[in-house]
Amino acid sequence: MKLVHKFASVSALALMLAAPAYAQSALTGIDNLNDRIDDITDDAKDVLADGEDAQRFGPLGVPQGWRGSMAFSASATDGSTDTGEISLAGRLTYGTGAWNHFLGVAAEYGRTGSTTTEKEFFATYEANRYFNDRVYAFALARYEFDDFATDKHDAFIGFGPGVRILNSEKSTWRIQAGPGVRYVKTAAGADTTEGSGLIASRYYYKFNSTVSLTNDTDLIASDYSTLATNDLGLNFKLSDTISTRFSYRTEYNSEAADEFENKLSVALVLGF
Repeated sequence: MKLVHKFASVSALALMLAAPAYAQSALTGIDNLNDRIDDITDDAKDVLADGEDAQRFGPLGVPQGWRGSMAFSASATDGSTDTGEISLAGRLTYGTGAWNHFLGVAAEYGRTGSTTTEKEFFATYEANRYFNDRVYAFALARYEFDDFATDKHDAFIGFGPGVRILNSEKSTWRIQAGPGVRYVKTAAGADTTEGSGLIASRYYYKFNSTVSLTNDTDLIASDYSTLATNDLGLNFKLSDTISTRFSYRTEYNSEAADEFENKLSVALVLGF
């Protein structure tokens, strides 16, 4: 009985000592800092994963069977101004035989007081059918909604052939292109449906076991506007615990006030 009582006393004391620590973590901002560290780490890992995308290798873009992930976050503040934010994102892949399927969705909603400050939704679906380890056909559908953008609704459906021009351990390069239909509806209510075309390129080169280069290009063109992106990246895997990626991304929108937008970024992940 004395031994039990002693352990109970120590446990109670530990809880009493721990309680102020939890309170201090919240008051000094440590909790917020930890959340931000997690967010930045996850973003960096996503950028690095883009550079080592498994879809670049082999005859099939995704492993056989189902795989997926889903993330949800919500926050609210109550004070001089009430605010609230909700975010949802997820991806799902399915591989069966020579067929590959990919579905991705993302949504964000924000509110300040009685005013909506953010309302966005994005979804994309792609199916690939491989005929051999180099030639495949694709079908792609994408939809984007932004309640505060000039083009409130922007949707595209297209299909066509794809080919892996290079497919070795050191270097892979695939391109796909085809016709499609694009639908755009502006915030003013004007809508346009017209034929368009899609061209996409994915290039990967492995210098050695630690250094690789990627260059991804996408182009959607129609009479209404031309959208293009190019992402050039250099990836370093220094060890099992240190990885980094330098990337230079260029976005072009022929209808935007600033047609070109360039972004230089560095992602670094440290583990120990």
